[in-house]
Amino acid sequence: MKRITRKEDLTSLLLQYKQEGKRIGLVPTMGALHQGHLSLVQQSLKYTDVTVASIFVNPTQFNNKTDLLKYPKPIAEDIAKLEQAGCHILFHPEVDEMYPEVDEPWEYEVGELDLLLEGEFRPGHYKGVTQIVYKLFKTAIPDVAFFGQKDYQQFLVIKKMVNDLHLPIQLKSCDIIREADGLAMSSRNIHLNPEERLAALSLSKALLFIKDNYNLLSIDELKQQANKFFTGSNLLNLEYLRICNPDNLYDLQEKGPAIALIACFVGTTRLIDNMMLA
Repeated sequence: MKRITRKEDLTSLLLQYKQEGKRIGLVPTMGALHQGHLSLVQQSLKYTDVTVASIFVNPTQFNNKTDLLKYPKPIAEDIAKLEQAGCHILFHPEVDEMYPEVDEPWEYEVGELDLLLEGEFRPGHYKGVTQIVYKLFKTAIPDVAFFGQKDYQQFLVIKKMVNDLHLPIQLKSCDIIREADGLAMSSRNIHLNPEERLAALSLSKALLFIKDNYNLLSIDELKQQANKFFTGSNLLNLEYLRICNPDNLYDLQEKGPAIALIACFVGTTRLIDNMMLA
């Protein structure tokens, strides 16, 4: 696996591959890799000729500086996992490489998706996400970019940006990878102590309840019953539990295609999860 830290070096190499007719796949990550990330690498290896994984903890998408400082950065372990997975290229730049002192301001407006759910609770988050993803797209010039469904709203935001800016990139959303007990894999899970780890199962249990009862209960009843998974524990602080239209994340008004989404603090660790319902 090649390790590259400079943008121009990566672009130059990938342009050579493109001239040979090879398709480029990009897996953008912030590191602390788990099987969910590696499943994206596996998808890229399946659908493209050259797989690039990026590891960059992007400061502009953190509205909580404490969250940024404590974000895990086990780079040696990440490199070993990518090599074992068969990844071809790791792009691992420093902050000043992606954000030089002389840098054009990022003026893209996310729109309504920036006001809902994650946008409501993490103002400015998606401005930072679109900024870094655009930079990675321009640098890695991928034909296909792979994202996990766990960050479903992020995928919709990036899809909108690709359409708005007419970027010639195919996006693939890949299934959530879960632990055997149902907990969605996340880089943040490392911060959970054993008691919090057990309490965190409330997220997947609530989502599974909604899915199993989607055709039996009303939307209000589903939310009322699912909220009960988060009562009675001082470890859980639910931010939102919503049942939404999967195309725009508006609250669902009548039964049809739907997605349930949750954000919850477990102790001091904020986790998100979601599940398609129909």
